[in-house]
Amino acid sequence: MLKKLLYIFSILIIFFSQITFSQKNFANTSIIDSSISIDFSVVGDIMCHSTQYKYSMKEDSSFDFKPVYREIKEYFDNSDVVIGNLETVVAGEEVDYAGYPVFNTPEDFLKGLKYSGFDILVTANNHAYDQSKNGVINTIDFIHKNSLKNSGSYKTQVERDSIKLFEQSGVKFALLSYTYGVNGYIIPAEYNFLINRIDHELIRLDIAKAKSKNADLIIVYFHFGREYSRKANSYQKEIVEKTINYGADIILGAHPHTLQPVEFYKTVNAKIDSGFVAYSLGNYISNQRWRYADGGAILNFTVSKNFTTKEISLEGVRYLPIWIFKGVTNWGLEYRILPSEMAYNNSEPEYFMEEDKNLMLECYHDTKEIMEKRSTEILMDTMEKSNSRKWEKEQHKFRSFIAKIPYMTTASNTFVEKDDSLNYVTIEN
Repeated sequence: MLKKLLYIFSILIIFFSQITFSQKNFANTSIIDSSISIDFSVVGDIMCHSTQYKYSMKEDSSFDFKPVYREIKEYFDNSDVVIGNLETVVAGEEVDYAGYPVFNTPEDFLKGLKYSGFDILVTANNHAYDQSKNGVINTIDFIHKNSLKNSGSYKTQVERDSIKLFEQSGVKFALLSYTYGVNGYIIPAEYNFLINRIDHELIRLDIAKAKSKNADLIIVYFHFGREYSRKANSYQKEIVEKTINYGADIILGAHPHTLQPVEFYKTVNAKIDSGFVAYSLGNYISNQRWRYADGGAILNFTVSKNFTTKEISLEGVRYLPIWIFKGVTNWGLEYRILPSEMAYNNSEPEYFMEEDKNLMLECYHDTKEIMEKRSTEILMDTMEKSNSRKWEKEQHKFRSFIAKIPYMTTASNTFVEKDDSLNYVTIEN
């Protein structure tokens, strides 16, 4: 409550201070407001092993996964777009729920992801065909039913061949995703459109289509690599090199269940001058409890667009170390995704055992070592820094709003208001 009151008080101060602005101040707002910044948050593998849904089961046999995200939700609330790899299937309650090796997860799992702040789920991965064709289609339907979007699996050939552009505040971006395979399952040739596979020509054509539709940013998300390896292999590097040459701005990865380093590169025929590849973002949530798999990182980056010059720039790449708690809390048996800075700052929850703190601290240092191994351009993020960025953004928006109030009719104000909600635009061939 105190935080909200301080927020309102600060807004009022800004409001009244704006009234005293001179005509010169008003004229300058057109310079400030000609650009906008979008914050992306991206995670790796989102899994649901059987122990996870058993922990989340309620007395009426329904499931509540929302408590898993109590502490981390605030971070996503500060982002404009949140993306993750859904490495499970939601085929429906008619099929028995199951974890590894053939997944089927309750629909309530998606409700928890929506609650926590996710916008888009990548669905091209090795478990996507665990429940055959119906599993792929039902998963897509359940994702859309819960007001989420997906990329990488499709219900028709026409849908697969269409370019799906996402728009946030006037910034249009493509999210293309592909998997190395589907665990040996044979998908009939007439249904090859169901799940995107890693294919050089397919990737090249898809990127070309996205460019032809004037996407401001092209993000490619791969499901590839050797499981539990903390470094990229030759196959990953080959795919990434070709994808850079095809014109990708940003490349992301998942599947190893462990973090792999982030590397920056000079883009080729792309909108931004410098891009980066995150070969593997590790686990976001799972029941894998061993070192390097019991946590990971949330990757956060800012993309800015200048509406006057049409330039797109990458303005910051950050990571928030996270650790997955499994155990007894004040509410019973639970999983919790926690910022691992808690252990570093000695602010861990009261329900922690000494072993929990030690494991979280170990994960914190492992994450820092891996994420910063190949580049000094990526910085560690914190909850406090995230909140500060959000606050600065809100101040900028409010100043823009005040600048448009017509109580100084002689002022020169060329600001054009952009839509601030995440819209999804599917453009057919």
